[in-house]
Amino acid sequence: MTTQCRFCHNPLQHTFADLGLSPIANDYISREQLHRAEKFYPLHTYVCEKCFLVQIEDFESPEHIFGDGDYAYFSSFSDSWLKHAKAYTDLMVKNFGFDASSQVIEIASNDGYLLQYFKEKGIPVLGIEPAGNTAKVAEEKGIPSLVKFFGVETANGLVADGKKADLLLGNNVLAHVPDLNDFVAGMKIVLKPKGIITMEFPHLLQLIEQNQFDTIYHEHYSYYSFLTVSQIFASHGITLFDVEEIPTHGGSLRIYGQHEGGDRQLSNRATKLKEKEIAAGLDKLEPYLSFGEKVKDTKRKLLSFLIEAKSQGKVIAAYGAPAKGNTLLNYCGVRTDFIDYTVDRSPYKQNLLLPGTHIPIMHPDHIKETKPDYLLILPWNLKDEIIAQTSFIREWGGSFVVPIPEVQVFS
Repeated sequence: MTTQCRFCHNPLQHTFADLGLSPIANDYISREQLHRAEKFYPLHTYVCEKCFLVQIEDFESPEHIFGDGDYAYFSSFSDSWLKHAKAYTDLMVKNFGFDASSQVIEIASNDGYLLQYFKEKGIPVLGIEPAGNTAKVAEEKGIPSLVKFFGVETANGLVADGKKADLLLGNNVLAHVPDLNDFVAGMKIVLKPKGIITMEFPHLLQLIEQNQFDTIYHEHYSYYSFLTVSQIFASHGITLFDVEEIPTHGGSLRIYGQHEGGDRQLSNRATKLKEKEIAAGLDKLEPYLSFGEKVKDTKRKLLSFLIEAKSQGKVIAAYGAPAKGNTLLNYCGVRTDFIDYTVDRSPYKQNLLLPGTHIPIMHPDHIKETKPDYLLILPWNLKDEIIAQTSFIREWGGSFVVPIPEVQVFS
């Protein structure tokens, strides 16, 4: 059976990166589950030769990944992410004048990490969040949250209830959508005539240039360039009139959309980014087809470092339990034979085990108790924040290791 592109339905036949078999990246397991069979799925990304959307097949339903009521990712446990959310809120109010008469709707609103800042400014908000456990935390902050997946059906329900958006936003959700056309069509429905859409997602150009293959996992169904995402929105009557390149998640895009024929002019940033992507060859197959070799090279370098360190009797721990870390560790075959444990600030992850590798997740205080020689930073996009929080490892001569774009040691 040939897999079809989830946007343009063209047959997929070109591999972008094949990361072997991997468990669902956020399926953390308890010690009681250790003796049960664990599901592994192909983590094989393809590129469409027609629209250049990079994508994986959907093996598990989003209902299983996000909607079972025990989704493990809570946005509010990263200080830098909260700072980013607040800065975004201030920017939107400054640039577009949203106020008490506006309606802000966030798709995949998680635990209210962002909408809380609009609420503080007296702007009406609504979160749409499929994971009941994170939505409950948002509700406790006074943020109305609809526990649903977003698409045409949910959008029509909102309109029937008199809810349309002046600002419709979604951070790091576009990658998480298997039925892409239904999702974008829903956004068109719920957007007011003069409303604005903003979406943030990791930039495919950064993924390729910075070798960020660990951001590929089963939750991320699609990986976008600006060229491709512009095509997708245009096919549903939404024009992307502006774009920002932002530093989050190792390099992301924030796109700005309006209804086709809207009165906002196309920005220089949008024109220049398309030119930059064309210069990098993202409108041709070659850069996509050569990526897999870089991935294999990174695996060999990380394993060489870990083997050498262990042969010298060094103790290695990790920091963080992010989905990207689970892709990296499973692809490289790194388990407790190399890494004793990892730590995470989120109490929802502590005392569980990483999927596939079964590395235990401890409280960050465990680092001081065990004094490892090396601390491998798995959420490398937060390395500055983590190095600042754990600078005490220098007291016993400990060093930090960052695996992406290639192995670097900070003593």
